[in-house]
Amino acid sequence: MRTLKHFILLTLFLVFPSSIIWSAEPDIVFLLIGQSNMAGRAHLVDGDDKSIGTTLLFDDKGEWIQASNPLNRFATDRKVISMQRIGPGAGFAAAMNEALDDTRVGLVVNARGGSSIDQWIKGQPLYDNTMKRIKDVPREKFAGVIWHQGESNAEDPKYIEKAQLLVTHLRTDLENKDLVFIAGEVFGNKNVNKLLNKLPESISKCAVVSAKGLKVFDGVHFDRESQLELGRRYAKAWLTLTNK
Repeated sequence: MRTLKHFILLTLFLVFPSSIIWSAEPDIVFLLIGQSNMAGRAHLVDGDDKSIGTTLLFDDKGEWIQASNPLNRFATDRKVISMQRIGPGAGFAAAMNEALDDTRVGLVVNARGGSSIDQWIKGQPLYDNTMKRIKDVPREKFAGVIWHQGESNAEDPKYIEKAQLLVTHLRTDLENKDLVFIAGEVFGNKNVNKLLNKLPESISKCAVVSAKGLKVFDGVHFDRESQLELGRRYAKAWLTLTNK
């Protein structure tokens, strides 16, 4: 049963406009990074711009606001705003709200379409700009990194090695050697999916979500329902990995 506190918070989120800034901060924070499928390219429909439960979104002013799509609109290195639509973060947020009804979830979404994993290594602009953006977010609040990238490295034989380096940097800079890292398959039978699924063998507290059954609308980008389902799979993976 949902608590009175949660009911009041949800009511406030529904009543006030999506731009409202909340004085309270999230209890736990997730960093969502990767390329275009993480940014979200699926078309928005009526209602997608409404609040996602009690989820908070980190904006470009360093404030926590009510989360609404497109979630990647505040990304430091995003492409044009018209390309930012619905991604897995929406389904992830909704599922986490349902599972953790007494926990306020915060999302930092900082994806860049077309980016390779090489651009996400420490010392490169995408990684460094992400770290600058979240420099004031308390490290102890980070509960996981949600990663969706691979299309630009579809045949990269060194993907595992690069992912290991990325995770090492993230865990060092976020000051959590056990920070959960969850990756997701890309569409199709690309070789990178085989490598992605090997990540848990060499990276602790790591899981990979399947793209089986998901559909794309242009050969690469997941459609709206598939994005929502992908997000739910990410949430389930985190909940399973953390025994929630």
